[in-house]
Amino acid sequence: MPSLFDTPALADTPALDSRAALVDTFEGAPLAVDLHMHSTASDGALAPTALMDLCHQKGLSHVALTDHDTLAGVDEADQRARDLGMSLLPATELSCQWRGINIHVVGLLPGGAGPLLESGLAGQALAREKRADTIAKRLERIGLSDGLAKARAWAGSDRPLNRPDFAHVMVAEGLVADLPTAFGKYLGNGKIGDVKSHWPYLSEIVEWILDSGGVAVLAHPLRYKLTRRKRGLLLDEFCAAGGQAAELVSGSQNPDVTRDLARQLMERDMYGSLGSDFHFPGGHLAPGTMTAVPRTAVRPVWTHPQLSRWAA
Repeated sequence: MPSLFDTPALADTPALDSRAALVDTFEGAPLAVDLHMHSTASDGALAPTALMDLCHQKGLSHVALTDHDTLAGVDEADQRARDLGMSLLPATELSCQWRGINIHVVGLLPGGAGPLLESGLAGQALAREKRADTIAKRLERIGLSDGLAKARAWAGSDRPLNRPDFAHVMVAEGLVADLPTAFGKYLGNGKIGDVKSHWPYLSEIVEWILDSGGVAVLAHPLRYKLTRRKRGLLLDEFCAAGGQAAELVSGSQNPDVTRDLARQLMERDMYGSLGSDFHFPGGHLAPGTMTAVPRTAVRPVWTHPQLSRWAA
């Protein structure tokens, strides 16, 4: 079977009859779209095929697989999405730094990865190896012995390790009660297991995405625990680097906070994206389950010229 990236753009392939075009405004109603999800290609619990099956069960029509710093699961997901009459957008969630903070940027890639991104993803894989080793050594201080080997066993493959792998091990070892506690005490921003020294700077990540003909989306901007002013500075620098959009809704969030974020995006003429950030079944979020975007003049990211044919 030919690779998804053998063609110049995903939108060049004929759409199945069951695919519906997305609306071009946010009208305050739930949408059959989810542009932020993870599979076993990074730190998700479901294989790409199983994830697409779940998306179909939830009634989604347009989705993106956004595994951390990899496109490894996209071909498999695309094949299943086509079989089910859904439209899959190739994507990845890239890790970077901004003013000492670990920031994530989603690259929506209708034409796949360009040369800069391909090279960058190889570098990110090496960075994740070094980062995992550093995290394991740091967690030894709080009683997690042989953490690297245990996280690798939990992952069950040779994919790059992520913080959730260590979080699951910490729960299994009885060091914490649950995953939120693992992140709240040891793995979240600013904690002992938060290692970001290996990541490139924000502007470099955006350059990789633009070189691929993609759209750079600031992931979950409300999760970085920034003041409104500092979030504005992040958005300003992101836009100056060429970033075009931000996730207006990521999972479940307060509608008033969403409206305030919408105002910040409108002030900068940015597009709005949305996604569940789904990782595993049984959690409080499933694919497509997220707070509806309030009625707003922010343009949906799929109306961006690079994505409009995919959304049609």
